[in-house]
Amino acid sequence: MKIILASNNKGKIKEIGHMFDCEVIPFSELLGDVDIPETGLTFKENAVIKAKYVYDEIISKGSIKDDFIVISDDSGICIDALEGRPNIYSARFAGVKATDEQNNQKVIKELQAKGLNSSLAHYVACICAIYKGEIYTTHGFLYGTVYTDPKGDKGFGYDPLFEPLGMSIRTAEMKLDEKKKISHRGKALGLMQRLIGVII
Repeated sequence: MKIILASNNKGKIKEIGHMFDCEVIPFSELLGDVDIPETGLTFKENAVIKAKYVYDEIISKGSIKDDFIVISDDSGICIDALEGRPNIYSARFAGVKATDEQNNQKVIKELQAKGLNSSLAHYVACICAIYKGEIYTTHGFLYGTVYTDPKGDKGFGYDPLFEPLGMSIRTAEMKLDEKKKISHRGKALGLMQRLIGVII
């Protein structure tokens, strides 16, 4: 069984390969370097769009003869004081191809403009898997607070600002193994792992 990941993110490839104990192939190895459209209005819609695009391309081109699963994810952060933003626009909150630093600074500036130095927030991840034409999705959540003073140099995205509920450190200060135990993506992947164990 091969897993085709609708992403070229090396961290995701490693994490999913470790969790499922099988070969994980980034879609670009089969389809080349293409931009997959993300036109959905929710994390689930975007995850399905990405997985379906890759699955349909593989089928139409006959790229793989053996059994395979396409897996995608769409994830981001929702901040209460910003009316739930940046939501599905988390990766491009400060603009197309914005860096993590630029996105974090935009959050900080918008919170400070409201006279705030923190806000309740939560991470969301949706994992989509397509196997033999059937679509399956799972979700994972991580609740906590975002602050306007970045801390830590681990992780990525909004991790320097985010402190999980019941903890006193930012996710950017956590070791990878610690973060994986509580992360929104880890929870969604864990559910998908169990689901795939049932459907295959």
